[in-house]
Amino acid sequence: MSRFRVLALALVTTATALVTVSPPAAAAGATLTVDVAQPFRPVTHVASGGLYGLAENSRPADSTLLPIKVNSLTQPAPGVGQRPNGQPPGGDSLLVSPQATRAGAGEFIRMPDIYPDFPYRWVSWNDWLAKVNTMVNARLSATTVTNVIGWELWNEPDYTWNTAAAGNFNDAWVRTYRAVRALDALTPIVGPSTATYNRSWMQSFLTNAKNTGTLPDIICWHELQNPTRIASDIADYRNLESSLGISPRRISINEYAATGEVDVPGRIASYVAKLERGGVESAHRAFWYEYGTMNGLVVNNNQPTGTWWLYKWYGDMAGNMVTTTTTTTTGLDGFAAYDGTRKIVNVVFGNEAGTNTVNLTGLGALGSSVRVTLTSTPSSGRFTAVTAPTTISTTTQTVSGGRLSVSVPGMVATSAYQLVVEPVSGVPAYQQRYEAENASVFRAQRLSASSASGGGYVGRIDNSGTPRTDSYVDFVVNVPAARSYTMTIGYANGTGATATQGLAYNGGAWSTVSYPPTSAWGEFGATVSTTVTLRAGYNVIRLAKGSPFFSGGTGYAELDYIQLT
Repeated sequence: MSRFRVLALALVTTATALVTVSPPAAAAGATLTVDVAQPFRPVTHVASGGLYGLAENSRPADSTLLPIKVNSLTQPAPGVGQRPNGQPPGGDSLLVSPQATRAGAGEFIRMPDIYPDFPYRWVSWNDWLAKVNTMVNARLSATTVTNVIGWELWNEPDYTWNTAAAGNFNDAWVRTYRAVRALDALTPIVGPSTATYNRSWMQSFLTNAKNTGTLPDIICWHELQNPTRIASDIADYRNLESSLGISPRRISINEYAATGEVDVPGRIASYVAKLERGGVESAHRAFWYEYGTMNGLVVNNNQPTGTWWLYKWYGDMAGNMVTTTTTTTTGLDGFAAYDGTRKIVNVVFGNEAGTNTVNLTGLGALGSSVRVTLTSTPSSGRFTAVTAPTTISTTTQTVSGGRLSVSVPGMVATSAYQLVVEPVSGVPAYQQRYEAENASVFRAQRLSASSASGGGYVGRIDNSGTPRTDSYVDFVVNVPAARSYTMTIGYANGTGATATQGLAYNGGAWSTVSYPPTSAWGEFGATVSTTVTLRAGYNVIRLAKGSPFFSGGTGYAELDYIQLT
């Protein structure tokens, strides 16, 4: 596919084709099927991320970040020189880290953004390696920064690498990888971050990386042309990886959506659905315009645009993502979650016009009668605030055999829609139980167990002593009133002795939680309780084996959930 840049508009910062995508034509009776009884992964809001999403001085406001549960970000290198679209350099990964941490978000550091221009202007190998040393040492000196989850060694080498001046990229990758590892043996390495997925290019890269012992920890490429490519690209990569004898890598799509798509909620619903289905670990909205706006989700620093509401609905999801299928490959699509604690089904969909249908199955736990609320958000662009989504209808409907069919008339292809299904008897006034596997997990692992609440938990919370490996779990919670809450923690501790972790919330003082021994690892039912004093609205609660300003926990414990009452 041809690629082009519109230099006259200075839209030259990080992506492939500047494609304006026309909305799909209205289809007669497209159907999205949601199988609530088929969970396929915990809710982790993988696609709620952004390239250059944050800027210094807390831009955009925390109040716009916490509700959308930002998963992760790609931010420029320390000492950033990049001038995106002629704007002053900004978004330095170490300088925005405190705000990203307050939102529970990890960060990739994009190393070539030390250069001012895009495409990057190569100087020399001496210059580049000196810059690598400066960037890595700056990060190592930032001893309170714990949310860096990867070094991105280069960006779009299939477009920006100057082979004539710098030599073959595969050789350059090895040289840069080794330079980083000589200083930092612990932080994951991300790449190759190509502008598009290309099998032959990736095969050459992976073969060389395997042969030289420089495989990235996280495989990355960009999806900027069409969401319909995502499934086949991921499947092809997994096939290639296996054929080369490479163990499965985590996948990040750290730029997604073209210029004509990124501010269109209906189109974004299709991207998120396919990224979730594809099993990626993280995905970031592409940067095209102004940094520090979460890529057009926020205007005037604290006002949501139409697309922000789609991510707010996404952020409200808890429990497990459940299977969705669609009758069209290019139009209607959506993603859904089921919170078994509150018995709430949350479906977000779009990318289709006309009258379409959402079929739900596996609703038996909700009873024979349910309340169905249908809401929409428009494509407002990046400069127009939308103070609230539009409620289209709230109805009571009958469930038969665990099934329900909802007709959605008059859909607009550029808008996104939310369908919430809950028992008519009502649900708790606020979310009280927060599953650990839904939280922000740093240097630990999401695992599954039949005895765990929701089927999942977080284990291997093992590390303390360095900000590059400290293990902790951040819960972003939302409570209705400022008061003291009893926080009950479900856990397992198979050490045979009492273990401890640190507890802090909203950046406050640390206390210690003690976990008496339990029967075994991965077997849940035991709880301990403590008291936390929270503000009304969003709060971030950290349970840590290791963290800045905390001396470190003793022994080990696995986390199942926290519950606030």
